[in-house]
Amino acid sequence: MATTADLRIGAVIKYQGELCVVLESIHRTPGNLRAFYQVKMRVIKTGKLKEERFRSGETIEFVRVETKNFQYLYRDGESFVFMDTENYDQIPVDPSVVGDAAKFVKEGQEVQIARDEQDAVVSVTVPQHVTLRVTHTEPGVRGDTATNVLKPATVETGATVSVPLFVNEGDLIRVDTSSGDYLDRVKE
Repeated sequence: MATTADLRIGAVIKYQGELCVVLESIHRTPGNLRAFYQVKMRVIKTGKLKEERFRSGETIEFVRVETKNFQYLYRDGESFVFMDTENYDQIPVDPSVVGDAAKFVKEGQEVQIARDEQDAVVSVTVPQHVTLRVTHTEPGVRGDTATNVLKPATVETGATVSVPLFVNEGDLIRVDTSSGDYLDRVKE
């Protein structure tokens, strides 16, 4: 067990039975009150933000998390199968751990997987931007390119992204994985 003095940005702690990543830790010493740490953290499983106060010197349970590069291979029933790029070991990952990132993961794509001491998968992190091919969208009307009108488009992973009218089927587009927004068209 460690204390609040060991809190650092990026550290993973176990708080109220959930694994959390520390985003910000500020030591405060108000006038005639006891010192405390104001900690902003993100729950790994749900992605929710939490802000908590810890007394100075309070014990905290830190969790050692190892992050490695993996490659997405395929979907086997309910689980996603990833391969370690160093030793070619394959691991199944539950869809609840992959979360919303599953909409933008395509076969052969590199991701980062964080595992705890028991080798349980804690989180799957996809790149910030991915390039995907548009598989279905309505054709744009000629002359409607001056407005900021968006239309739905289905990409190769099955996700639906709002794109400008000039994007057609077969185009490569870059998508922001955190928000699901269209960024730009990619030339082949």
